[in-house]
Amino acid sequence: MNHTPYIATPHRGYVLILALIFLGVFSTVAVAYLSFILSSVRSAQHDVSSAQALFIAEGALDHAAYQLNLNTSYAGETGTPLGNGTFTITVSSVDSNTKRITATGYVPNSQNPLATKTVKATIALSNDVVSFHYGIQAGNGGFTLANSSKITGNVFSSGSVTGSGNFIYGDVISTGASGLVYGVHATGTVYAHTIGNAGQATTIDKDAYYVTKTNTTVTGTLHPNSPDQSAVDLPISDAQIAEWENQAATGGTINACDNHGDYVVSSSTSLGPIKIACNLVVKSSSGVLKVTGPIWVAGNVTTQTGPTIKIDPALGSQNVAIIADNPSDQTGSGTITVGQSTVFLGSGASNSFVFLISQNKSAEQGGSVTAVDMSQGASALVAYASHGLLTLSQSVGVKEATGYKIALSQTASVVYDTGLPSTVFESGPGGSWSFIPGTYAITR
Repeated sequence: MNHTPYIATPHRGYVLILALIFLGVFSTVAVAYLSFILSSVRSAQHDVSSAQALFIAEGALDHAAYQLNLNTSYAGETGTPLGNGTFTITVSSVDSNTKRITATGYVPNSQNPLATKTVKATIALSNDVVSFHYGIQAGNGGFTLANSSKITGNVFSSGSVTGSGNFIYGDVISTGASGLVYGVHATGTVYAHTIGNAGQATTIDKDAYYVTKTNTTVTGTLHPNSPDQSAVDLPISDAQIAEWENQAATGGTINACDNHGDYVVSSSTSLGPIKIACNLVVKSSSGVLKVTGPIWVAGNVTTQTGPTIKIDPALGSQNVAIIADNPSDQTGSGTITVGQSTVFLGSGASNSFVFLISQNKSAEQGGSVTAVDMSQGASALVAYASHGLLTLSQSVGVKEATGYKIALSQTASVVYDTGLPSTVFESGPGGSWSFIPGTYAITR
């Protein structure tokens, strides 16, 4: 038997070598491709986790604003679950009305995070702005001036405006078909259905808009048969006053009343925000009553001769209301009586005023109870009684006076302050904290 010997050829070795080379290249490419795929997956996972962490952090900012509106002392929290991660919030105070919020989102958690995002923003206590455009504004009860009382500023009344030669340094408006102005010397323009009467001379330095005119001297232009002016709402609504009462109540309630039903302030002290469940009496020897927030008195407010009531300087340009409102007796209670030489001071910042507000409704319902009675005192003070009678007499001076019915006598003076159109109050709870535009930043 013949056997053909095996003869190795060079070609077969080359094939084997080429195969090994191709296998090595393929393996290298495969490993590289697999590494690329794994890297891409990890990158995609990180991108997704980073986006989720950012969403969690931003959600935490909104959560912080919500919590602050429920509780202004809220200081933050740690490790709170949200979605597929957790968040941590810190709140630091910039000043009394501004806070800085830092929120960090973690996926899945802060102990072993795949991604972390931190955002910051500044949040501020939004303000309620109450606009006053008149030195005096009266409701349907109108107002009267007697003796040498005067007004520096415009006057608006849904009722009549009457005097006995008193000066009004501004315009005068009495609305509706029953609008009536007489017995005053207005340095501005007068608008009323009827101007003047036979018994009291009326003087108008500028123009007169009217239907009927009697015993009136007009320096400017006459506009007979003019349309009657429309009534407007008083500047502070009952809803707004109720909000300030609610804000006052968040500071607690004082029930420590004496046998006369009074809470007596007899030495320098600070009050507010607070509700007082009886009358408030500020004695002449009390020194300084520093108002640190709104005060709701569910009874009457009385100041004796000589005390000083001042807004806390920490409140800056904000204004603070002292409200007399007894919901169980709004015709006989909820009155304010200011004793002689009571001094009202703002915080020291410009346009800062104490607002004395009475919710007594006697005058509106035909009664004779005086809602706010001021005989002396003044400075940074606005008097407000939208349902009641407001009386100003002797040497009292206020920045603005608003009432259902207003009576000025003796040397009382109302001097309208130019800051009042943008009078600012700290708003009450519920939606009061809001982010300041332009302060949002992603820090990492």
